[in-house]
Amino acid sequence: MKKTLTISALGIAAAIALAGCAGNSGSSPAGTMPGMSGGMGMSSSPAPAASDHNAADTMFTQEMIPHHAQAVEMSDMMLKKQSMDARIAALATKIKAAQAPEIEKMTVWLKTWNEPTQMAGGHSMGDAMMGGDDLTKLDAAQGTDAAKLFLTRMIAHHEGAVMMAKTESSQGKNPEALILSKAIVTSQEAEIQEMKALLANL
Repeated sequence: MKKTLTISALGIAAAIALAGCAGNSGSSPAGTMPGMSGGMGMSSSPAPAASDHNAADTMFTQEMIPHHAQAVEMSDMMLKKQSMDARIAALATKIKAAQAPEIEKMTVWLKTWNEPTQMAGGHSMGDAMMGGDDLTKLDAAQGTDAAKLFLTRMIAHHEGAVMMAKTESSQGKNPEALILSKAIVTSQEAEIQEMKALLANL
């Protein structure tokens, strides 16, 4: 009989304790710790990815996305041509493989930062981008003429990217964007030298 009473008492005590926990969890807003007011909970801290950027990061990313997209477009044009110089085809493949994933990465950053994925209307990167006529000429060109046009315009294109990336390195704030800007400077300066050497040997 004493054993039964003890078990029953323990069961009642456990039930009361559980009820108390349930009551506490219902009274605290989501994301707060017990004893903290709703305004002082974990949810009041800003998300690092959304806050840890500045105007330079936004401009760099918004400019670099269409810039990279055009480099991928130019590379695709070359890869579709018949009997293209193997060195040019290899370069176009390398540029596309490097820059296409970076476009996706930067698009995600802008969405995370709650920034538009496109630049405001009227903003131009000038000589850093090829005009429509140049793209039409590149698309129509064949053989050595196509290779020379591709290299000449891609050198200027890369030089524009390096300039944009150096501006980000000196003015940006976001750690990931700064890492990417430095990587762009390193890789594209090396590719500029490679393209100049190829151009001299065509």
